Amino acid sequence: MTGVSGRRLRRSRAAGAAVAVLALLAGGCADQVTPPGAGPEQPAGTSAPAAPATTEAGPGPAALPRSRPVTLEIPAIGVRTGEIIELGLEPDGALEVPEDAVTTGWYDQSPTPGEVGPSIIAGHVDYDHVPGVFHRLHELPVGAEVVVHRADGTTVHFEVDRVERFPKAEFPTELVYGNTEAPELRLITCGGAFDDSSGNYVDNVIAFATMTEAGR
Repeated sequence: MTGVSGRRLRRSRAAGAAVAVLALLAGGCADQVTPPGAGPEQPAGTSAPAAPATTEAGPGPAALPRSRPVTLEIPAIGVRTGEIIELGLEPDGALEVPEDAVTTGWYDQSPTPGEVGPSIIAGHVDYDHVPGVFHRLHELPVGAEVVVHRADGTTVHFEVDRVERFPKAEFPTELVYGNTEAPELRLITCGGAFDDSSGNYVDNVIAFATMTEAGR
């Protein structure tokens, strides 16, 4: 399956308190972050950067071979997705975003869930007045289970280590994309206040999780 072209979501400045409230609900956002090795200087059509180099898995469940994620479940916040799409990069190097409220997307140059390294999955907090698939991501408790079903028929279970909010201007690139010793997962959406002048939320909400088991 090929990646779809994401779009950046922009809103014009609205007048009045009622419209400002609607902006908080309708200014959909996934992550709009730039993976390492990509940036504005990257010309359009340049291939996405290679996945971060990974090390051999440390103690814990054995890592799996590469196989793309198909669906995602997060029981603690009521998430059960349809098919996960593949996300590439925009011409300016920013990560593409899903084009509706309910779809999640996997960054196709990151490890697949179950491989050693951080697998990146993004989804909207809201989109076009509709709560997004990750609108409750900030509520996810430590220890919660995340389940990913893969194309090869394996199911990978992750445990949430922490959920944090970061200003977009201080996005923690190394924490999100950097090498890890075990198979890990990053779930990314937007959060914090909505800046109506730019049409974006000011923060990213990121859940960090580590694989606990896998099977068929």
